[in-house]
Amino acid sequence: MTTPIEKKKKQNTKLESEGAEFLVLGLLLVEGVSAYKAYINFPGYDLTAVNPDTKKVARIQVKSRWATDYDTSFPLKNLDCDFVVHVALNRGYRFSKKNNIIDNGIKPPIFYIFPIDVITKARKEIGWNKVQIKKVKNLETYINNWSLIKNYLANKQTKK
Repeated sequence: MTTPIEKKKKQNTKLESEGAEFLVLGLLLVEGVSAYKAYINFPGYDLTAVNPDTKKVARIQVKSRWATDYDTSFPLKNLDCDFVVHVALNRGYRFSKKNNIIDNGIKPPIFYIFPIDVITKARKEIGWNKVQIKKVKNLETYINNWSLIKNYLANKQTKK
């Protein structure tokens, strides 16, 4: 239990964020999308999805939040991707000040699939470059909408 003077220690969620990347990778594969993890030195994206027929590639950045009671925002510095998949992991309460919470806050993860142009509009260009997903119009249409990536990959690449 923390006293009023104690400051909450920053939670290490490195393992959980890696898990979020693998969750997204697994769901893409289940959806029939060929994809792989970009392990190191790929700033701007974590996963690559490909369509061998159209030769189209989608670079996907995965952003996750551990807490069920997070403020629905996440930092996004690098925009060098085609999609951002935001994973609300919902692993429990971290920020609630209520003592009367009856459950532990653990719920199934929620996946938001955003094209980069949509997420750019919800991003603040100052400080931490935070994206506030509540500012995305028709937010519910992006939940589990893997067809956005599938349709992007289905369109043949045009030669420049």
